[in-house]
Amino acid sequence: MPWTALRVVVEESLPMLQAMAEQEADQPYAPGKWTRKEVIGHLIDSASNNHGRFVRAQLQDSMRFEGYAQDDWVRVQRYREASWPELLALWRSLNLHLARVMEAASEKDRLRPRTDHALDRIAFRAPPSTPTLGWFMEDYVEHLRHHLRQILPEGRS
Repeated sequence: MPWTALRVVVEESLPMLQAMAEQEADQPYAPGKWTRKEVIGHLIDSASNNHGRFVRAQLQDSMRFEGYAQDDWVRVQRYREASWPELLALWRSLNLHLARVMEAASEKDRLRPRTDHALDRIAFRAPPSTPTLGWFMEDYVEHLRHHLRQILPEGRS
């Protein structure tokens, strides 16, 4: 289940992230890329945006959601200047709450095919022709894993 996978990814990744010194978190994970702080900031933004999407998808038939300018969100919130431990605490809390929201969704809501969607604009993976909320939840976890592989030692996540 996506909520179980999300909890496992968060709890297994957190000690590795916490072991990073603030100085390492301040460095881009690759030349010309975000810093590790900015990647976690982006994942905080993703959790925040998807929280609303997952709730709304249970209350309506449509899965048409607004996107957001990811680079601008990271820049405006100045994640580079944030405390690494505070970012990690917020990232963990938001994702554990999101796992709870996923688990609380009824099976009917998670498995209902959606023909009215625009997930091709916001999902990490290409959506099937009739995606479900459950598919979208799994996509969220894959997006999280993708970014953690970028910043964790030896691409672990």
